[in-house]
Amino acid sequence: MGLRVFNTLSRSVEPFVPLDPAGKKVGLYCCGPTVHDFAHIGNFRTFVFADIVRRHLAFRGFDVRHIMNITDVEDKIIRRVNKSGKSLAEFTGEREQAFFADLEALGCQMPDERPHATEFIGPIIKLIKKLEANGIAYHANDGSVYFSIEKYRKAGNQYGQLLNLNLEAMRPGERVSSDEYEKESIADFALWKARVPEDGEVFWNSPWGEGRPGWHIECSAMSMDLLGPSFDLHLGGEDLVFPHHEDEIAQSEGACLQCDGLRFVKYWMHGAHLLVEGKKMSKSLGNFYTLRDLLAKGSAGREVRYLMISAHYRETFNFTLDNLAGAKTALGRIDECTAKLRELALGQAAEPTTDSPLVTRFTEAMDDDLNVSAAWGAVFDWVRDTNRKLAANDLT
Repeated sequence: MGLRVFNTLSRSVEPFVPLDPAGKKVGLYCCGPTVHDFAHIGNFRTFVFADIVRRHLAFRGFDVRHIMNITDVEDKIIRRVNKSGKSLAEFTGEREQAFFADLEALGCQMPDERPHATEFIGPIIKLIKKLEANGIAYHANDGSVYFSIEKYRKAGNQYGQLLNLNLEAMRPGERVSSDEYEKESIADFALWKARVPEDGEVFWNSPWGEGRPGWHIECSAMSMDLLGPSFDLHLGGEDLVFPHHEDEIAQSEGACLQCDGLRFVKYWMHGAHLLVEGKKMSKSLGNFYTLRDLLAKGSAGREVRYLMISAHYRETFNFTLDNLAGAKTALGRIDECTAKLRELALGQAAEPTTDSPLVTRFTEAMDDDLNVSAAWGAVFDWVRDTNRKLAANDLT
């Protein structure tokens, strides 16, 4: 039947068909880290999920171009830069380096490109000017430029494509300069923020004066600059659906850069939250872990990775230290089995096959919206059956 994925845009599982007429090239964008702090394991569940999507697409023969942005300027970053006494580049660079070291420890492939928001100020300004020319963005009396949801809707566009919004019950018409705002507010959001004293030396020149971009516009500008105005896949955690991803759609489609009939993104995929010991992760509860915390406790990166992909990406997953110990045991079963096979083969190479029952079962499971539970079931059934054949000396 081919690969099928749950598209947040349609709220349904759909066949995956790339925009490429040849059906081979796939543009994939995943919202990357906001480098105001060291990433925690909840963040990494999203990035491991993105790695699985990319790997399975490649396994199924697609030519994937994977973009992961680095948000290196936004509200939290500026506050922490001011407290640290470091420059913006120095502060964010340390955390970015740590992030990619952690990503490598989790066995993730590096993205093909890792654009930084601060390197795309030009394309960001160009996109805002396009929105302004289309009558959807406006220069407010506080010196900032805002996106008008009312004007966007009056132009015939839908705000609320990724989730159902009760536009009348929510509070339309307000303005927010904060990068993150209340979920119950339908608010005009900042595209360009006028410089304020708290920004210190973090600012750029623009047609509207000194300032910096809003968080939402950064991803729109970077993704379309690198993948084109319409691309195949946009990934992220479910916490980004609103307002971040909804605002990305509004900005990108409000600029009218897509060809007639095409959307900004064809498929949106979102990973569910991760709980720790049954609760939302919090430093005050003592259940807040970075990957480095777990490695210091004696766990291996592959064990953490295994645990993160033991449940379906759309299921809220409960991460516990006991489960992490179970991951080590499960991987040990695979390691023991494959070690015995290598010993039996005496170093002789065999031609790989794609028509084995294991590969068929595994592929069918992963094609079903990345059903990792069924895929692991196929793997461990194979381990059990192989161990029986090994014990009975029934393998050549």
